[in-house]
Amino acid sequence: MIICECGEIIEGNTFKDYIKTSANPSTPTIGHKKCGHIFNFIDQKQSKKYSSRIELKSLALKYANKNKFDDEKIERFLVQVDKLKSNGNLSDSEILIKAFNNSM
Repeated sequence: MIICECGEIIEGNTFKDYIKTSANPSTPTIGHKKCGHIFNFIDQKQSKKYSSRIELKSLALKYANKNKFDDEKIERFLVQVDKLKSNGNLSDSEILIKAFNNSM
């Protein structure tokens, strides 16, 4: 799961691009069509987003609805998101992945 700097989960809404990295002057990568952000996976320059609790729950709900969770799964998922957000300094994507794994 990739969360863009604009706060959206990237799932198929990408374009192909080539950027200069430490490995190659022309490295293939992807960019987010909505905001134009280009990802550099080679040099580990993927930013970690730390949203507020409200923004994170909104993102989690969008993810749950997109993946057609039933009401019970949504409830468990959001509880896990809230618990993980309270417990530490995990990035948004780390919280969503762990919450998904813990709630299924």
